[in-house]
Amino acid sequence: MALNLIKLCVGVESVEQLAGFQKRRRGELAAAGLPPYNRHLTRNFPRRAEEIMEPRDGPSGSLFWVIKREVRVRQPFHAIEEAVDHEGRRCCALVLEPDLIRVDPRPQRPFQGWRYLEAADAPADLGGGAHDEIDEMPDEMVRELRALGLI
Repeated sequence: MALNLIKLCVGVESVEQLAGFQKRRRGELAAAGLPPYNRHLTRNFPRRAEEIMEPRDGPSGSLFWVIKREVRVRQPFHAIEEAVDHEGRRCCALVLEPDLIRVDPRPQRPFQGWRYLEAADAPADLGGGAHDEIDEMPDEMVRELRALGLI
């Protein structure tokens, strides 16, 4: 099973907004002749990066994004690399695949930085079967329907 990371998506109101930001950035990278992968820079390099990128069974881990105090979506890792930030300091680049995979929303308290998230503790992916209609609903509507116990 893959090891994952979880991180707050600060300043983002919805999965759609995150998707729009990332799509725009990938377009800018492609226009500049660079690989079209979103890179999220973080100060600390995960000590368990090898476990994230080369799990024993299955694909690599994912970055689970917390949006508006809920884990809402995950994004598979493409790579975890050393990088240099805009001030010339060494940092870590979390290089992400373009896919945003919605997960069963789960409340999450605020925290700083990122945390490890074991596969057994990660929310399940949505999609397929009964969740198709839910995937298409606005996030606020899904939250209200869950609060009412209707989904």
